Amino acid sequence: MTEPNVNPDAGERLEPRLGPRPLQRPAVDPAHAAVFGRPQGVDGAFDGSPNGTNGHAGPGMKVAPPPPESLAEAFRRPPGAEGVLLDRPRDDTAEQPADEPPLWTEKSDPWRDPAAGAVLAGPAVAAEDEPKPGRRPPGALLSLPEVLFGRRVQPKALALLGVVALLVGAVGGLVGWWLADTGTALTGEATISEAQAAKERPAGSVADIAKRVAPAVVTLVVYKPGADSGEQGSAVMIDPQGYLLTNEHVITSATADPGVKITAVFVDGTRTEAKVVGSDQKTDLAVVKVNVTNPTVLQVGKSSDLQVGDTVMAIGSPLALQNSVTEGIVSALNRPITAGGDNGAAPVTYEAIQTDAAINHGNSGGALVDSTGALVGINSSIRSSSADGGSIGIGFAIPSDYAIKIAKALIKDGKVQHADIGINSSSTVLGATTMGAQVKNVAPGGPAANAGIKEGDVITKVAGRLVRDSAELVVAVRAHNVGEVVPVQLVRDGALLVVDVTLASD
Repeated sequence: MTEPNVNPDAGERLEPRLGPRPLQRPAVDPAHAAVFGRPQGVDGAFDGSPNGTNGHAGPGMKVAPPPPESLAEAFRRPPGAEGVLLDRPRDDTAEQPADEPPLWTEKSDPWRDPAAGAVLAGPAVAAEDEPKPGRRPPGALLSLPEVLFGRRVQPKALALLGVVALLVGAVGGLVGWWLADTGTALTGEATISEAQAAKERPAGSVADIAKRVAPAVVTLVVYKPGADSGEQGSAVMIDPQGYLLTNEHVITSATADPGVKITAVFVDGTRTEAKVVGSDQKTDLAVVKVNVTNPTVLQVGKSSDLQVGDTVMAIGSPLALQNSVTEGIVSALNRPITAGGDNGAAPVTYEAIQTDAAINHGNSGGALVDSTGALVGINSSIRSSSADGGSIGIGFAIPSDYAIKIAKALIKDGKVQHADIGINSSSTVLGATTMGAQVKNVAPGGPAANAGIKEGDVITKVAGRLVRDSAELVVAVRAHNVGEVVPVQLVRDGALLVVDVTLASD
């Protein structure tokens, strides 16, 4: 039994003490002791000797050399301060300085209190000027000029926007095409067979001739200022000085009334005033002049070289349709016709080219050209069986050889003299085979009277040309010049006679 512990100095009775419990020290592996054990000569956790192990290095231990004297002097404690904790210097009163406030006050702030638990959360202090999520103020709206020219949008962004717009348009087009292609059974894509090559227009084609000739054919508008209506016809440019050849009946009202004006309208729309140079009612030809610069002049061909069946084209302004082109052939040559005689005017007799190219009112004075585009006639009149005088494929043109002869005379003198035989005649038939122009009366002192031609004689030939009616007698005589002597064959009382006649001026 353990006796109670008594303190003899104090006379107090102490509680009994238990002895130390026995320690169980397991056996230590010598290899581990050699690795983890204390160095030889060191019994505690610290070695008080300057060099360790009481100044003696143990086996296998490397001891660092002592520091240089300069470093030791710089970092050692000042003399007399060995074993004293360093503190801030005190003032002269030697009073204990007041404790400084801690660097942190909140125990839960992990950024200031190292002992606080780490918590994953937002920033410790939120920026005062940073807008709250979901309440960002809207930016300023940009106008189109600012976007394109204000340098507020990068060029790359604009280019990208354009590419996106093109892609959107392309996708929309493809979608529309697909929807149209997959529509109802009644709709779909038509398969059209198209020509691989363009239409050929070789030199000499109708298109080529029309293109070259059209600028030389103009429209004549004859009107009186203040009147509600006027007349229209056609004309052909035959001289670079601005002379236009047309029909006399196109400009009749202008020659009869000085107040009537004539306007020439070209294919390009140019309009200019035209003045009458001269006119000839017996041949239905007239010349007017316009003041233009560098006009297109039509080349003149030889109507005497034409043959029946040759291709011809009529160009003019029929029914006020300017620069219309029709094509046909020569139906007949040297066709004596008598036209006009309307409103008290004397009829006109001339030798014409007959063609089936469509000619209508307004074509008068226009050009009849051959397959080379050369002028071979001046369109003048038509035959028609309808009340409105429309074309039935029988048109007449004054041959260019004769028309240019008359035009030159009009340009030179303003008038024309025609050869005349000095008689009046009518068509007649002698027997079953003979036709001619029967003399009705003879002008006293005229060419026929001087040659011995009498009333009742039937003229059948003039200078070898056959005369079958009174119209053919007129054109046969006018084919010669004034003062020329021509043989005239006639029938008198069944006898065939030939007389020489010196032609006079009409």
